[in-house]
Order: sequence, then C-alpha cells, then structure tokens
Amino acid sequence: MEVRRRVGIVSQDPDDQLFMPTVFEDVAFGPRNLGLSSEETGVRVETALSAVGMEDYSDRPPHHLSFGQRRRVAVATVLAMEPEILVLDEPTSNLDPAGRRELAEILKSLDLTMLMVSHDLPYALELCPRSLLMNEGTLVADGHARHPVRQRVDVGESPGAPLRVRPRLRRSMNAGCMTPGPGGG
Repeated sequence: MEVRRRVGIVSQDPDDQLFMPTVFEDVAFGPRNLGLSSEETGVRVETALSAVGMEDYSDRPPHHLSFGQRRRVAVATVLAMEPEILVLDEPTSNLDPAGRRELAEILKSLDLTMLMVSHDLPYALELCPRSLLMNEGTLVADGHARHPVRQRVDVGESPGAPLRVRPRLRRSMNAGCMTPGPGGG
C-alpha cells in the first residue's frame, strides 16, 4: 500500500487543508478521490466528524468556524482517510487554552499511532509516551517523554550517557513524539 494512504498529515495551519464550500465536502474530498461510493464516503465523513466533535457543523462553510474548530475539521479530513499513522505538525499553534484541551482530548481518544512535531514540550509530554529531540536536523535524544534527554543518541562521545542540553541548544530544538497505536504501534 502506498505511504500516502497509510500516513495522514495534519498541517500546522488548517486553512492549508480546508478549501471546499462546506465542512462535509472538505472531509469527503479524500475518500471521494479514493473512488469510494457515496455511501461509504458518507459513513467515513460522519465517523470522522463525530470523532472530533464536529458532526453538527457539516453544512457550515469552514471559513465561518473558529480556528480551533477548523483545526478539528482538518484532523477529520485526515481521519476520513483511515490512516494507520497520524502526523501532526505543531498541533497547538494558534490555539487558545480551551482549544488545546479539546484537541488533546480528541487525540487521546484516537486508537491510532501518532507522530507529533512540536515546540510545545508540555503538550507533547501530556500526549506522548516517547519523545525524540532534534537539533538542526540531527536526532540528539530519544526516550520516555518524561525524561527524553536522559538517553543520548549515538552522536559521538559516549552513547547511552546522559545528555546535558545547554540552554541555548534547548531553545533551538524541535520535539517529536510518538504514541503507539493498536497493538502497541
């Protein structure tokens, strides 16, 4: 199976993913392009919108929704494709505290492997049991989300030694995290 059918990506800006006149049509876009029947497409749209709490908004234009609602619809567009892995790019960017909490609850409820790229380390910690830290494209730490910098990735000196991250380096790092899906991911 093609990677693009197995991996669904939710972009940082939901407006990059939403372009149809209604929420329903946005969520149906992917399944229709897979050649699914109208009935199967409708089931996928209803299931995806229900998973993100947006089933009552299917007839609304996406541009009339709040940013947090658009983010949830963007997640639904990917869920409707039934991916094995959900990739989220900076999922908390531009969300208010209520939107962050709503999205966290949605993501926690999904039985799906997730990869998250984020500068929001507390959010990643809340959602992901495993963290990967990168600096300028190089993996520098991999470990349990609560202690990601305790295990050094083989970058030279002594593999397995604790990684001491200088404050300046810490600011330039990106965090990625992973949640296991069905069967432990």
